[in-house]
Amino acid sequence: MAAKILIVTGDAAESLEVLYPYQRLREEGYEVHIAAPSRKRLRFVVHDFEEGFDTYTEKPGYTWPADLAFSEVEPSQYVALVIPGGRAPEYLRNDPELRKVLKAFFDSDRPVAQICHGPLLTAAVDGLSGRRVTSYPALELDMQMAGASFQDAEAVVDGTLVSARAWPDHPAWMREFLAVLRTKAPLSS
Repeated sequence: MAAKILIVTGDAAESLEVLYPYQRLREEGYEVHIAAPSRKRLRFVVHDFEEGFDTYTEKPGYTWPADLAFSEVEPSQYVALVIPGGRAPEYLRNDPELRKVLKAFFDSDRPVAQICHGPLLTAAVDGLSGRRVTSYPALELDMQMAGASFQDAEAVVDGTLVSARAWPDHPAWMREFLAVLRTKAPLSS
């Protein structure tokens, strides 16, 4: 049986930050499940960087079904966790069921990949204190307030935690996360 990886997300998540790791990890041979506040068809968004804008722009993106609700997740069934960005993390961090799931991964030091605004979730369970991370650059102060040392880099690895700034960093992010997975969470379990 293939090892399982959990992606936690919701409406307004960045399409590429959900679907790229979903497909890449499946390609590698992992079984990947997407969890959200409820089982439903999620509505993702596309964040782009356009000349003349001080920040990213947002447009409607893909839709994709959630495999299970946060309340249905049994964290011990998963070898690793992926936390995409977009706007979803800003409201998901308030979900007590999701915080239980996140805490289980950090308490057991299992591999976690986070990108863009995803670290807002790990900050909500005190998962960043004393760690080196990156995130969407506008979150640098949030990362410091969470006790992390912010680094503006494509991918930052701190033990089993792998973080990236945004979807342009996917190649470096997944390369580093897969290196962690191959040692800490091999395919067969």
